[in-house]
Amino acid sequence: MAGYDIKKLLQSVVAHKASDLHLVSRTEPQIRLDGRLKAVNLPKLTGDDIEEMCYSLITEKQKQEFEEHSELDFALLLPGIGRFRANYYKTMGDMAAAFRTIPIHIPSLDDLNAPDVYKRLVKREKGLILVTGPTGSGKSTTLAAMLNEINLNENKHILTAEDPVEFIHENKKAVFSHRGVGEDTASFGAALKYALRQDPDVILIGEMRDKVTISAGLTAAETGHLVFGTLHTSSAPGTINRIIDVFSGDEQPQIRAMIASSLVAVVSQMLLPKLGGGRVAASEILIVNHAIANLIREDKVHQIYSQMQLGQGDTGMQTQTQALIKFLKDGKISKETAIQYANKPDELKNFLGK
Repeated sequence: MAGYDIKKLLQSVVAHKASDLHLVSRTEPQIRLDGRLKAVNLPKLTGDDIEEMCYSLITEKQKQEFEEHSELDFALLLPGIGRFRANYYKTMGDMAAAFRTIPIHIPSLDDLNAPDVYKRLVKREKGLILVTGPTGSGKSTTLAAMLNEINLNENKHILTAEDPVEFIHENKKAVFSHRGVGEDTASFGAALKYALRQDPDVILIGEMRDKVTISAGLTAAETGHLVFGTLHTSSAPGTINRIIDVFSGDEQPQIRAMIASSLVAVVSQMLLPKLGGGRVAASEILIVNHAIANLIREDKVHQIYSQMQLGQGDTGMQTQTQALIKFLKDGKISKETAIQYANKPDELKNFLGK
């Protein structure tokens, strides 16, 4: 045993402002800084090293769950160090772990330099707002800042269903009921089924990954609640297709009608390496207006993108290409980064050519 101290390791992750710590056997501990992995200057780990460190952080019950399923997801609070989302798993028979830091200080929309339209969106009384993007694209942070905006300004009951609970909000004007899947409720579906009896004004669904959760989210949005949810999709129109595709062909017309009437906005974001260090969030923003609702209803989702290109100034909409061009003009990212992360590289190159 190399005598590792997991708490010291996690403390150094926070001190370095790294987003993640990876413990995998036959390699040194690795941290993710500004989106890139970097080995920590320590000896290579064995499966036994990792097991000894990781078991020191969990309860007997969690240990049994891990040994039974070879997977364990949980949130961890280390006083004086920070909060983490942890995942334990197996690789080649050895235990491995990934820790993601969760900031204890909840950022405001201003801290994130979020587009102004976000403040307008969170004032809505009802409807569905989706924040999407790949893993590690800052979805949870954006959602936490949006809920924080409501918390600062409105007396509302905010119910969250997450796996695990990430950001813990202090009640300012709003009252939060944080529910962890597996601890406080059996599943996202169960949490949503009972949510409507808990008199929420705002509901956050950690992940809308299946038919039950998506249906319940749409119903809650239709019945007068403001619902926030996340999906792992990389473009706004792609998000709408992903939701529709979860349902069978004969159910799709009804689901399109529900989306058309209840969807307020889709924000698809990606974190890009910033010139001079750090990262910056490029957001594609779709705001559902009358024209877009009609396209959804009539199964013409493929035409939404051109509507987004048109609806700039007055609506607050933007395509990912427009977000990238703005960052390039402001000198925030390099041309190579813009092309590497672009959803539509040809469109971006066309712009750059002009």
